[in-house]
Amino acid sequence: MTLKKDLVLLLKPYYWVNILLSVSYIVAKRAPYVCTILFDQADQCELDGRETEILFFLLIVVMIRTRKAGSVTMINYLTSSFMYTKFANLILWFYSDFRYGITYGALFILLALILPEPTYSGPENVVYFRGLQTLEEELERDKRVVWFIEFYTVWNPACVNFAPVFAQLSSEYHLDNFKFGKVDLGRFPEAGKKFHISDSSLSRQLPTVILFRNAKEVARRPMADVHGKLQKFFFSEDNVKAAFDLNNLFRECKENPIKKPAAAVTADDKKKN
Repeated sequence: MTLKKDLVLLLKPYYWVNILLSVSYIVAKRAPYVCTILFDQADQCELDGRETEILFFLLIVVMIRTRKAGSVTMINYLTSSFMYTKFANLILWFYSDFRYGITYGALFILLALILPEPTYSGPENVVYFRGLQTLEEELERDKRVVWFIEFYTVWNPACVNFAPVFAQLSSEYHLDNFKFGKVDLGRFPEAGKKFHISDSSLSRQLPTVILFRNAKEVARRPMADVHGKLQKFFFSEDNVKAAFDLNNLFRECKENPIKKPAAAVTADDKKKN
């Protein structure tokens, strides 16, 4: 996603409202006019030691969590950090005044209900499998088809960030013999057990993308090294294309299409005529 697209997305209410909530306490403290209205004493318009500690700890948490989530764009960083920044502001408002904390908390909940995070609405060619059985049946139904499957959960930030990338890839590379699919491990945990993917809140395996050829797994990301240690993988568009060699795979599938049976070809020709 380009910087221009990021800036366009920032115009959506969800982003600028959450940015305002994320910086509300600092703005209130540093803006003289606002500070004199909210706080009685002039010396309260400076951050004290405890408030500075909270903000410094917040900065460390946001940096660690966004990197673990594989955030690689400005929008990714913002969406991954909103929850932590708003929670820190809630603590700061309560620390300053209990009434302000209650007001901020109510506003926090209200805006979360009326302004959900925007979801990707662009073109995609993705099959959403309803469980392990349907996935296995489709893999076995025609082994000539190469399947590119994402295992995800709807609540994981890294999965949310990767959703538009996966959709775009499916639109760009989809063929009759090269298809894209997704399995929600939150709804179908048996698929995670089958393919050894943890769906816990602390899991570093979300999302996991697996390439199947002849109904067998041939590659996945993230993957484990020879010692069984999971290797970090950032799910950017370029990284996914390179890791799975999608350009060459697409070319190979396009040059070797699935040939229809003679009877089916004849029937199709009759319809055209």
